[in-house]
Amino acid sequence: MPMPRTREALVISSSLALHTSASMRPSAVRLLNILVPIKRTVDYAVKIRVNPDQKGVDLNVKHSMNPFDEIAVEEAVRLREKLKDEVKSIKVVTIGPPKAAETLRTALAMGADSAIHIEVPDSAPAPEPLGVAKALRAVIQREKDGVDLVILGKQAIDDDAGQTGQMLAGLLDWAQATFASKLVVDPKTKVAEVTREIDGGLEELKCRLPLVVSTDLRLNEPRYASLPSIMKAKRKTIEKLTPADLEVDLTPILETVKVAEPPKRIGGGKVENVDQLIAKLKEAGFTAVKP
Repeated sequence: MPMPRTREALVISSSLALHTSASMRPSAVRLLNILVPIKRTVDYAVKIRVNPDQKGVDLNVKHSMNPFDEIAVEEAVRLREKLKDEVKSIKVVTIGPPKAAETLRTALAMGADSAIHIEVPDSAPAPEPLGVAKALRAVIQREKDGVDLVILGKQAIDDDAGQTGQMLAGLLDWAQATFASKLVVDPKTKVAEVTREIDGGLEELKCRLPLVVSTDLRLNEPRYASLPSIMKAKRKTIEKLTPADLEVDLTPILETVKVAEPPKRIGGGKVENVDQLIAKLKEAGFTAVKP
């Protein structure tokens, strides 16, 4: 004959059942927070002219978002379209003068949720990759919800440095995948599969989040922002910060000695026969090499 269950046994049994029930519930999956650093550069269609002092180029021309950064914004938006609600936020950030806010508005019109503008004076020299990477690290560290994925252009078309992404990953001790031509992210496993372009062809990497990805040209083709999206972007939030707020120094540590245009190409000429070709080569200072 079974013994009657005591009150103490019933309480223990009840608590075990609750514990078992709670432990069997699936844990909440953290949603992805994506940060996209962008840069305002001289428009790719503008003919570059060197300043009279030969210390830089004429900046009184049309500016736009760095094309590689446009690809980065587009990829972040496509990830949201594919993963739906698993992407919690897409935030863009830039360092630049007051006019750089226009570049942020372009990214917001493409689909970003909010923006951060680290504002510097018009007269301030352009920050170098290490300074930019330190500023981005400070931005990431102050994000309350954290950052899971940083997507940025592999290089800017003004200085062609191609260093910021790698430096940022090094400062954060995060995984990195550069020159990406394909990006697949699984929020559940927190793993990203990246196909990157190398000299010998393509290389496939599997990386754990958090991750820094730099974009190559063949990753996607950026969309044009629609008029309704442009109007909505005007109401989206842009947080203004200064380098002092982030406790970073953007003073360049390198000095530009001289900037000069490449020598102009001289037009070629046609010759009638081999003898004339040899004569032209001798006039140009070329001599025959003895076997």
